[in-house]
Amino acid sequence: MLVRSGLIAAVCYAIPPADVRPADPAPPSRFEFESKHMGTTFRIVLYAGERGAAEKAAKASFARVADLDGIMSDYKKDSELMRVCAKSATAVGEPVRVSEDLFHVLSKAEEMSKASDGAFDVTVGPVVQLWRHARRTQQLPEKEELAAALSKVGYRNVKLDPKDRTVQLLTPGMQLDLGGIAKGYAADEALKVLRRQFGITRAMVAAYGDITCGDPPPEKEAWTVDIAPIARGQKPRTLKLANAAVSTSGDLEQFVEIDGVRYSHIVDPKTGLGLTGRRSVTVIAKRGVTADSMTKAVMLMPPAKGMALVEATDGAAAYVVIVGKDEQLVTTASKRFESFLAK
Repeated sequence: MLVRSGLIAAVCYAIPPADVRPADPAPPSRFEFESKHMGTTFRIVLYAGERGAAEKAAKASFARVADLDGIMSDYKKDSELMRVCAKSATAVGEPVRVSEDLFHVLSKAEEMSKASDGAFDVTVGPVVQLWRHARRTQQLPEKEELAAALSKVGYRNVKLDPKDRTVQLLTPGMQLDLGGIAKGYAADEALKVLRRQFGITRAMVAAYGDITCGDPPPEKEAWTVDIAPIARGQKPRTLKLANAAVSTSGDLEQFVEIDGVRYSHIVDPKTGLGLTGRRSVTVIAKRGVTADSMTKAVMLMPPAKGMALVEATDGAAAYVVIVGKDEQLVTTASKRFESFLAK
């Protein structure tokens, strides 16, 4: 306000009392969004200042997941993955230059295949196709069909060239299946979009059994994640996670009974058949791409070797439940697992 007194002009400002301070900014609010990708529902929970910013961030994250689905899907014939496989449909394929995303995931898959002695193998596509048909018809594949499909399986026949970023399939008719690793990677990337493009660090991305967590919610030490029980009488387990990922695989819902035998939807690349028996494997790791692939490896590996793989992986932990006769449970936990349990 301008005050005039004689020939003197001065600007006067209202000065707040010394004990009055600007109000603290409102704490971020919780927002939740869902979108269907990769054959499941992706859910994003985040904390932001207002809904408009939260919606914009979630939309960008889902767009990133959609892009990855277009790259890595084995259901979409025009996906980048399927175009690579088509190059070797009838003969040894030529090296194909691929996107950074596809090369990165295939490199991570190769690492897990080597570490698990082939228990995890993305070349399992031919037998997965047979097993999907077997689940629909409730009939096992013919021995000749199974043998032909298994002849095309083997991670060592995928040649990766980091210098030129190329992929070459060395066996005609190979089919890659990234169903055991792509969702974990997509959850990682969705969280990365929130963090890098929008500065949102307090967030969680869930893709069915694959969950990646960022910084914890306001005034919390961690996100809480429940492990779904696989059998009657099993006590629920609640995890606390921050800047970590968790993946759970099991046959609680996805299984088929053929000739009195219960088979899982998870296919063993060595036999070409669904895993028998009932079990659940939960793996915690620093990244979703690791947790997603490792849970499949541990599911198929001998128990001692599976736990050795987990213990040898920095920051990883695992919890395995095997359901025996009369619903008796045999549980095994890695050394680090207890540190992730909510008290």
